[in-house]
Amino acid sequence: MTLSDRRPEIDPQAAGAYRIEGNRVADPEQLELTVVLPCLNEAETLEVCVRKARRSMQQLGIRGEVVVADNGSTDGSQAIAEAAGARVVAVPRRGYGAAIRGGIEAARGRYVLMADADDSYALDDLEPFIRELRAGAQLVMGNRFRGGIAPGAMPFLHRYLGNPVLSWAGRHFFRVPIGDFHCGMRAFDREAIRALGMQTDGMEFASETVVRSALAGLRITEVPTTLRPDGRSRAPHLRTWVDGWRHLRFLLAFSPRWLFLYPAVTMLVGGLLGLALLSAGTVVVGGVAFGIHTMLACATLVVLGLQVGGLALVSRAYAWRLGLLPRSPRLEKWLERVTLERGLVLGFVSVLLGIAAFVVALATWGSQGFGQLDPVQTMRLPIIGMVLVVGGTQIAVSAFAVSLTGVGQASSDVAPPAPGRTVVMEGNTVATTEAFAADDVTGRATAAR
Repeated sequence: MTLSDRRPEIDPQAAGAYRIEGNRVADPEQLELTVVLPCLNEAETLEVCVRKARRSMQQLGIRGEVVVADNGSTDGSQAIAEAAGARVVAVPRRGYGAAIRGGIEAARGRYVLMADADDSYALDDLEPFIRELRAGAQLVMGNRFRGGIAPGAMPFLHRYLGNPVLSWAGRHFFRVPIGDFHCGMRAFDREAIRALGMQTDGMEFASETVVRSALAGLRITEVPTTLRPDGRSRAPHLRTWVDGWRHLRFLLAFSPRWLFLYPAVTMLVGGLLGLALLSAGTVVVGGVAFGIHTMLACATLVVLGLQVGGLALVSRAYAWRLGLLPRSPRLEKWLERVTLERGLVLGFVSVLLGIAAFVVALATWGSQGFGQLDPVQTMRLPIIGMVLVVGGTQIAVSAFAVSLTGVGQASSDVAPPAPGRTVVMEGNTVATTEAFAADDVTGRATAAR
């Protein structure tokens, strides 16, 4: 059974996302490709983009259409698009991602190819994308670094810092071999992408497409494509620092292991190792003495590690419950063993041990007549006691917070999706897609076949 067989069609008028204007295709079932162009005052370059896409489809013998997803243009772009042979879809919700999503919903082709309407992308060369789609790819990314970037086509900062760094982060966070994470020209199976439940409205939609596809185990390929200078006389809509941060923030939000888990493990290991070495006294390495002050810093690392680690578990659990990340049977199974009661017991024992450390320290002080103490000689035990008390409290609180998510709990008030399915809400329609099994707390997933 295919995704299109399982997923009910969404009535765009009922969803209230957009309205369709212009010419309608008589037999939508025979369309293979829809080229979606987001548009906000693109009168200078829109016509040439539409004509290039239509001509390329004609040369390749593709039965298709061009949809212009208009985001409220006031420069006559709508009339220009229709005159060039495109179908105009009005998308009232502002934003690059919102426009693309509206175009996808209005598309009548089995496949969708999206590109900017600034005449910088190779809309006259659709063949590599359609070839990969026909071969079974579900998302085909363009790679401008492999295909060629014309002089002046990409700002220096974007070319040598922004795109390489964000693409590197995306590859390592989600283990997807994509060299150009943010190429604006890409093609995909329409129903496969709709089933992912895309949410973002801004430029980070480009990252969301790849991230959700990778988490869902879709087949992703990459083809070279070229980039030419923007054909418009005005500045682009893209804002370097603001949109770059939104992309990075999105990548981190969908990867709790990189945002929380790995830093937590690093802090815990380093802090515990330091506490163990320094609890017996000062350690000298290469003429440098590490004493009570270093021990206090290590205690801080342990406390922070426990807090961030607990947040990693809670955020991953809630992300699954909210449908932002695929379910993780491995995580759920682990959480079944680490129940609220066990977490509370572990936290309680840790707090008791910490209190005992304070009592011993107090007794030592009393044996000296409660007089002046040498902090260097007497602070080690109280520091360990502080770590045990604070750490135990954090463990108990994290166990309680995780239990509230209902992950792995049969008595949860909110029943998890049926086996093999994930609930996706779009407009007024409920759709289901196949669930995906994440192999760890990270959200890294493979399709459950």
